[in-house]
Amino acid sequence: MSDNGGTAIGLLSYETLVHAVAGAMGSVTAMSVFFPLDTAKSRLQVDEKRKSKSTPVILAEIAKEEGLLSLYRGWLPVISSLCCSNFVYFYTFNTLKRLNAAGPGKSKPSTDLLMGVAAGVVNVLLTTPMWVVNTRLKLQGVKFRNEDLQQTHYRGIFDAFSQIISKEGPRTLWNGTLPSLILVLNPALQFMFYEGMKRRAGRGGKKISSAQIFLIGAIAKAVATTATYPLQTVQAILRFGQYKGDGKGGVIGGISNIFAMLMDRIRRYGVFGLYKGLEAKLLQTVLTAALMFVVYEKITAATFKVMGLNKKLKH
Repeated sequence: MSDNGGTAIGLLSYETLVHAVAGAMGSVTAMSVFFPLDTAKSRLQVDEKRKSKSTPVILAEIAKEEGLLSLYRGWLPVISSLCCSNFVYFYTFNTLKRLNAAGPGKSKPSTDLLMGVAAGVVNVLLTTPMWVVNTRLKLQGVKFRNEDLQQTHYRGIFDAFSQIISKEGPRTLWNGTLPSLILVLNPALQFMFYEGMKRRAGRGGKKISSAQIFLIGAIAKAVATTATYPLQTVQAILRFGQYKGDGKGGVIGGISNIFAMLMDRIRRYGVFGLYKGLEAKLLQTVLTAALMFVVYEKITAATFKVMGLNKKLKH
């Protein structure tokens, strides 16, 4: 078969589609289970005057001040964004993985990292507008400690898109794109460690248990999150973009602006201020990623078994 034919098969593969759907379903399931932890993390990142306490205390404060359902505020836009985002990421990553498997040589950590970065860049460019909107909706109606934060008034996802475009311009939908592009290292590192540990655990044809998948997914996400957390905080602030008169809102996020925001946070809160909310973030992302990988592996294995397809790509 020609190279063009092989490329077409890699791009349009049914197996790749299964991976993408399974990844999207796994992420939606896991995020729904641990969504309150994401709520705590978002508050600590964006509301700089909220004191950094333990995650259970933060959740109790939010529930007491705003009601129990506030812990799930913004669930629909977040889940919609996450579903689309993970579908794009898993589809792109597994397409590249399939094309790489068709060529010479074995998969190795550096290859996994490059494929993860490429998938992340595609994902960021396509789905950043959805994440900007869901950040705004998730924090709408919040009782901020920081009086410099403005409240937004959107009636839903489509109204948010419409208001942002008409009042702030289309470019605002890509707020935080630069830190997001830098942060493609997060899922890239996560997948590099995940694929590497999974290959090692499955040596000699060993069957990998759900508990092992959960542990491997948790470790991979913990390493990636800790390494990139300060930039995730900048990303969340830029996406929210509702500061009064300080110039932070509506900024696409140049390198100098990112550096200035990091330095400002260090000056006001010390180096540990860069990691405010890390406990909630680790709890949320590590548990979510671990459960996502378990659901993802189960769905792909069950689907391929039913369809009689060979799940294993060349490692």
